[in-house]
Amino acid sequence: MSPALPADAPPIHDLIGIGFGPSNVAMAIALSEHNARVGRQEAVTAHFFERQPSFGWHRGMLIDDATMQVSFLKDLVTVRNPSSEYSFLCYLQSRGRLIDFVNGKSLFPLRVEFHDYFEWAAAQVDDMVSYGHEVVAVRPVVRDGVVECVDVTARSGAETVVHRARNLVIGTGLRPQMPDGVERTERIWHNSDLLARVDSLDGTRPSRFVVVGAGQSAAENVAYLHRRFPEAEVCAVFSRYGYSPADDSSFANRIFDPSAVDDYFRAPDGVKRKLMDYHANTNYAVVDIDLIDELYRQAYQEKVLGAERLRFLNVSRLTDVAETPDQVRATVESLVTGERTPLDADVVVYATGYRPADGLGLLGEIGEHCHRDDEGRVRVERDYRVAADPGLRCGIYLQGGTEHTHGITSSLLSNTAIRVGEILESIVGRRREPAAALPRDAGGEIGTRLQPRR
Repeated sequence: MSPALPADAPPIHDLIGIGFGPSNVAMAIALSEHNARVGRQEAVTAHFFERQPSFGWHRGMLIDDATMQVSFLKDLVTVRNPSSEYSFLCYLQSRGRLIDFVNGKSLFPLRVEFHDYFEWAAAQVDDMVSYGHEVVAVRPVVRDGVVECVDVTARSGAETVVHRARNLVIGTGLRPQMPDGVERTERIWHNSDLLARVDSLDGTRPSRFVVVGAGQSAAENVAYLHRRFPEAEVCAVFSRYGYSPADDSSFANRIFDPSAVDDYFRAPDGVKRKLMDYHANTNYAVVDIDLIDELYRQAYQEKVLGAERLRFLNVSRLTDVAETPDQVRATVESLVTGERTPLDADVVVYATGYRPADGLGLLGEIGEHCHRDDEGRVRVERDYRVAADPGLRCGIYLQGGTEHTHGITSSLLSNTAIRVGEILESIVGRRREPAAALPRDAGGEIGTRLQPRR
């Protein structure tokens, strides 16, 4: 038997979640449902920190007519627990739109509606989260040379709080990716900035936009800007001949199945690479066929009418952008001839994708216990727990950044509900293992406010 903690020792969370986007909202829901089922004695205690002041998910991309590319049934809970009270269907019922949605005969809701669903779900478990708190440090709590727990320091304004936990679940999401040497400015945007910045152009009568990229976000940005600014020219620049359609056929969609994660995890590295090559067109640099057809029809109509505002600069690339106070000079190079053409634009939008946030970057010296492969990538077990040496007993779980080990669903909604269930099962299972008593170190008491830093 492990000795008991002192009577005045602060409580220790079973887990702390860093970030409160869809993945960790789903984690909080899974915890809530688990605790309601097992009762107080076996409840899993948790807290989450989110640096945003409220829930928000890709707000800059909530174009009014953009739809989800994943079925509403792959919400935060349904494929794990079809009877959950946190499902998209329960959300629709609460909003009085269930019958209306059913009559629409669509599996793919508006993106803005799904965001509202996420906000609705997050609000039901907001007792577990501290918004406006940025995690600034994770420090080890060591006993007999083993990291048994971690102290997580989060800052809100001038104040900091410290919480202690036996496990971390890192869900820090994705970060916008720009080409090397290109910085985001008032006139050079990433597509994630679109809706936050576009209102600043009202009343300025922009004459030209340049949109770089060949994926869904690029095509949506082209269509939106063309519609929003009816006097402006919109130039789409990409290295292909045209947008490639997404493969959402039934058999190809099996790459998103929970069982596909098992297959991918067990597969040799060579097979992993083949699977990603075979099925990249289900998700990467592809566009819904309906949007492709609509853009083509629009471009053809303008050609017929002799008023071409929608231009596709294909088999080309953007080689340079130079900003002046009034415009951006973009240089487009033909991949065939090498000819370079300058374009003066009001705004250049890079729809160049995202990269996973470095979740382990917060771990400091704890990261030294984590294992990496020959390419420097973090090694992750099947239960999404970071592989570590025996000196790290505290579990570090990743929600995202695991594409190299778990496949294409690493940062997608498709497998989120199943993934959080597997992480929870792992945490509960490991909690039943014998553990040594944990010391109360100088890192600060759980949930107490430290002196403001100066």
